[in-house]
Amino acid sequence: MTQAVSRSQIQTFLAEIEPFKQLSPKALQALAAASQLLRYRIGQTILQREIMPTQVAIVYIGQVRLLGYDQRNQTPTSLQVAGPGEVLGWVGLVRGVACETAIASNEVICITIPASVFLSFLDSEPVLAQAFKERPSRIELFELLSLELQRRALGNINLKDLTFQVWQDTEVLNLPNGQVTLPELDQERVWLVSSGFVGAFSTGSRFPANESGPWVPVKGKQGARLLGVRLPVQPSPVIDVSPPVQQNDSDVASDGTETGYAEDPDNSDIPYAPDLQPESQEAIATHQKLPYYRGRGTIDAPLACFKMLAKYMGLSFRKDVIRKVLDNQIKTRGNITLLTCGGVTEMMGMKAQLVQVHAQAITRLKAPAMVEWQDSFAIIYSISAKELVIATPEEGIRRRHPREFVETWGNEGQVLLLEKRSEEQQEKFSLRWFLPAISKYRKTLIEVFIASFLVQLFALANPLATQVIIDQVIKDRSATILHSVGLILLVVAVFEALLTYVRTTLFVDTTNRIDVSLGAEVIDHLVRLPLNYFDNRRVGELAGRVNELENIRQFLTGTALTVVLDAFFSVFYIAFMLVYSVPLTFVALSTIPLFALLTFVVAPIVQRQLRTKAERHADSQSYLVEVLSGIQTVKAQNIELKSRWQWQEKYARYIKAGFKTVLTFSTASALSGFFNKLSSLLLLWVGAYMVIATPPQLTLGQLIAFRIIAGYVTSPLLRLVQLWQNFQETALSIERLSDVLDAKPEADENNRHNIAMPPIEGAVRFENVSFRFNTTGPLQLVNVSVEFPAGTFVGIVGQSGSGKSTLMKLLQRLYEPVAGRIQVDDYDIAKVELYSLRRQIGMVLQDTLLFNGTIRENIALTNPEASDEEIIEAAKVAVAHDFIMGLSNGYNTIVGERGSGLSGGQRQRIAIARSVLQNPKMLILDEATSALDYHSERQVCENLAVAFQGRTVFFITHRLSTVKSADVILMMDQGCVVEQGTHKELMALKGRYYCLYQQQESEMS
Repeated sequence: MTQAVSRSQIQTFLAEIEPFKQLSPKALQALAAASQLLRYRIGQTILQREIMPTQVAIVYIGQVRLLGYDQRNQTPTSLQVAGPGEVLGWVGLVRGVACETAIASNEVICITIPASVFLSFLDSEPVLAQAFKERPSRIELFELLSLELQRRALGNINLKDLTFQVWQDTEVLNLPNGQVTLPELDQERVWLVSSGFVGAFSTGSRFPANESGPWVPVKGKQGARLLGVRLPVQPSPVIDVSPPVQQNDSDVASDGTETGYAEDPDNSDIPYAPDLQPESQEAIATHQKLPYYRGRGTIDAPLACFKMLAKYMGLSFRKDVIRKVLDNQIKTRGNITLLTCGGVTEMMGMKAQLVQVHAQAITRLKAPAMVEWQDSFAIIYSISAKELVIATPEEGIRRRHPREFVETWGNEGQVLLLEKRSEEQQEKFSLRWFLPAISKYRKTLIEVFIASFLVQLFALANPLATQVIIDQVIKDRSATILHSVGLILLVVAVFEALLTYVRTTLFVDTTNRIDVSLGAEVIDHLVRLPLNYFDNRRVGELAGRVNELENIRQFLTGTALTVVLDAFFSVFYIAFMLVYSVPLTFVALSTIPLFALLTFVVAPIVQRQLRTKAERHADSQSYLVEVLSGIQTVKAQNIELKSRWQWQEKYARYIKAGFKTVLTFSTASALSGFFNKLSSLLLLWVGAYMVIATPPQLTLGQLIAFRIIAGYVTSPLLRLVQLWQNFQETALSIERLSDVLDAKPEADENNRHNIAMPPIEGAVRFENVSFRFNTTGPLQLVNVSVEFPAGTFVGIVGQSGSGKSTLMKLLQRLYEPVAGRIQVDDYDIAKVELYSLRRQIGMVLQDTLLFNGTIRENIALTNPEASDEEIIEAAKVAVAHDFIMGLSNGYNTIVGERGSGLSGGQRQRIAIARSVLQNPKMLILDEATSALDYHSERQVCENLAVAFQGRTVFFITHRLSTVKSADVILMMDQGCVVEQGTHKELMALKGRYYCLYQQQESEMS
């Protein structure tokens, strides 16, 4: 029997294999001393892709199967069988990304080296650093290439053959953390981010070779790693037919024997390695009662974050749906950003807000939140001035001091603030809608209330001190009492000023937060309303209704707080006054019934006047918005004077309504002032009589103190009486805002639970579809039934009002048909999650909207992370690149509000470039080229046919010659498809299409 393996035998074995044979004897001895022999049973997992290696394993005896992970179909693929001398686990440690799967093909003995020891040897031994850091791994390259082929939609390439073909020639570039100047990268290579962040490009992304200067920020656990791959011009389109992986298969040498450098040792003294514990399922840190799930890699890490958030907020988690969204994002954009994560969380039922935050302000944020963390993502469960509780899918839940957090996160970055979306309201909108937002800040509002309470108490010092000064200081000529009273008043004044400052600061900050929170909720609801809601309302009117939000909030946080204080202190002050004099108290309160009567008489009148004023204001504002939006039409039609007169008329009606309101308020105010002066006069009259009476019933000091306190009572009581008027104004604001918040959104809670639309192939079928804009109007579409296979370029033509645009809006579910159904890839689009459908369909409208910014920003609107090359390529497809480069600042040219600095044709081409960059599965162009000349429109049409080859495109146009080359052409008239076929087939019919085509050709000639 052979003896157990000794340390010297391990050292001898290492001295015979690369790259360890190049180490010094002393280094080999130290490495052997730190190693341990472990046995693995047949089929046992040595390394697992989701688990970071804790050690490096060198095969001593036996064979190990190495598996790569194909991101295209989410399956492992057998790459090679590793024999003695093969090093396992090094690439995961070098990258900082768990990526290797290794399974024992038979009983295997490995020399294992702890990860910390191996990494220290990499730092101290240049030979090992050269061997492991400067070369790629087949497993690493296999997975990165699968992502690249997925982005290129090349699903039929033999990935395994391609990996082995390019592996030897692949270059490795390791980058340290910080601002790095990149060397000149080989333009003929595709550079893939293997780990970390290089600029905005994360692990798995393609890094543009020309973005090499002057500085690029690098961030990662161990910096970043780039692989430069020289791909063949046309990879062999052979389907990979590797057999499916079975966990317990064994791979042995062809002759059935086990190969190795060493003789079989006595295995009895070598312990078996423990099984790897799955780390991707159950939560840890249960003492914290916070959900935690593990995950590694471009998709699994954010997926684990979303699962944590769903568990934490009590939301359903549909792993398959979210994985499809992330897969599609990787395929179309190359990486996953916080912007993408915000869209996913919204889909899950959260409200997300992406903010740019400086490190100093991080402790003021409200958890939970999501951040980019090294080359992955993290969830912040708790935030305070002392610590942040952070969950990272790779490391677990950790408590970090804000200073430690900043050292890793950076001095400034983006934070995704999250909160659970409130349930869809079943009842009518009312004041109760505001309670959750106010309740969230109840602690601060209580503090404001306490500060206000103390300020009111301090106010008593003034009348009491006045009484003491008059009755004692002046009477007895006591300077000592005077100084004491003056010092007390000074101290009270300082504390009152400080409390007032703190109260005001807290109150303004809290109300601002409430305004932002409620405003975001109103706007979120508004933009999710169906399109027909906006068809029936003017922009100015909607803006006016949304602005009512502040009035309601002011009533709840300002007036309500004041009412509580006023009610308490009115009782308190009245009790105080009764102590001084009961008759004088009744005299002071005698005018209160008159105030109440005035308020109840005036309040209904004011309510009617306020309603009229609000309507007049909305009318004038809506007209002003229309005039300014259509200023080119106003000038072209020479109707400036008429427009001004109409606006003046509408504004005069608003001013008139406002004047009536002011008159009513002025009358009420004058009467209130008279009642107030009457109260003061009666108080002084009766009070003075009581002072001069024999014997005196009051001292002069008591009378003056009583007069001051009575003033404190009168104002709160007046405000309490006027509360009814304020409530009437708030009720009007609620009525106006309820028009928005009571409207049903186009995607309700049930829609969120519908199945997600799978990646669109492009087959479209309309079955007996009819539609009208309102229940009493005529049908705009009548029993339309058409079908298009995937990848069809469809031209839709017809006269104005024939239903072309309406048909396409139904495909995006901007409107719902009144009869029939629409299917995409055999899925009824009415029964899939709305936004999973829309995000895959690009649409360019005739009325192009550009935002005030640069041309580059407008093109990259839906993909802010796009590289300059991608933006330029999209512009070339839209025939926009040449005119953009002719502008003074090229792609940095400011387009002006709504694109006013560009012509109509230029705006349309930029909008088309935006949709091309979006790279949708299906594209709709609704008269998107109407402002282009014939040749430009024809060129755009041809470019789109090439760029979207294999994808379904709908091209609506009035120029029939533009769509001559379309796969199929629809001729529509009065909501019906009257003719259908290719250009040649329709010309042969000599019907409507033939007549219209001949007419247009004759006009052009």
